Amino acid sequence: MVTRAPFGRLPDGRPVEVFTLTNGRGLEVRAISYGAIIVSLHAPDRSGRLEDVVLGHDDLAGYLGASPYFGAVVGRYANRIARGHLPLDGRIHELAVNDPPHHLHGGWRGFDKVVWDVEETAAPSGAGLTLRYASPAGEEGYPGMLRAAVTYTLTEGDELRIDYAARTDATTVVNLSQHSYFNLAGAGQGDVLGHELTIDADHYLPIDGTSIPTGAVAPVAGTPFDFREPAAIGSRIAQGDEQLEHGAGYDHNFVLRRRGPGLVAAARLVEPASGRRLDVHTTEPGLQLYTGNRLDGRIRGKSGRVYPARAGLSLETQHFPDSPHHPEFPSTVLPPGQEYLSTTVFTFGVC
Repeated sequence: MVTRAPFGRLPDGRPVEVFTLTNGRGLEVRAISYGAIIVSLHAPDRSGRLEDVVLGHDDLAGYLGASPYFGAVVGRYANRIARGHLPLDGRIHELAVNDPPHHLHGGWRGFDKVVWDVEETAAPSGAGLTLRYASPAGEEGYPGMLRAAVTYTLTEGDELRIDYAARTDATTVVNLSQHSYFNLAGAGQGDVLGHELTIDADHYLPIDGTSIPTGAVAPVAGTPFDFREPAAIGSRIAQGDEQLEHGAGYDHNFVLRRRGPGLVAAARLVEPASGRRLDVHTTEPGLQLYTGNRLDGRIRGKSGRVYPARAGLSLETQHFPDSPHHPEFPSTVLPPGQEYLSTTVFTFGVC
């Protein structure tokens, strides 16, 4: 079922709406037309008690302030492009440098800061929303007009399915992702250091001191990045490891195991006390694990709760950071006449 209601107005007077998706098992997802942001996600624990498990704000004003991409769709390019230089078709396009010295998540006015057109959709698997945005050529420095669509579908199997699609009229790059911060104990209920994480990856991408991949593809074996078996987030995050120092914690892309096209297992997150479990499957080659290292206790979220460092973590399915400068990485180039397609499925359950 889908319902809609007002959520506020932008400073220029444009309205923003909130859409609520519910299934017959109690799961509820609320998303707004601004930034395609998931503002809440209520999931049951092992006793059936519902709790909101994503960080965010109670009203639109919070998202218009210094919100660190809570719940948003980020693009045109999720993650970083070094120095804002986009090499493409023999020339360098200068992108917005909004995370000096680099370009991050689409720039100053990325897809997280625009109003999307929304239509309700229905499928045999469940009710949903399709959000559309036409990014004009030159926006934040990107070439080509990009017509993007994101569909959220909530199924009766407690799956939140996210389907991305995009087309362009000139060669460009595209790399879309969903930037929810999860805390399966409940938003504002402490940190996520006790959450147990599994990632289906044998390798990860080391970064330099400015969070740009070095180009190496390193094995996780024998490092704090080995999540092939379940491990608590906090069990190794404070180790004296150069890579953890570069990211101030985990802020790294994992190279997912892939033996062919389609959805593959990416990660499993478990909060032991509540029993809540989140499984992630994706068509993407990578998963960025970000443990909320930049949260500093100055942001007040839902119900006035303060979000300290590591109050939530993001599991961003995506192509690799800075791929335009690394031809050995999977390509993010989208030419005219082709369609960008990507799917990620978040499945909620209990242990």
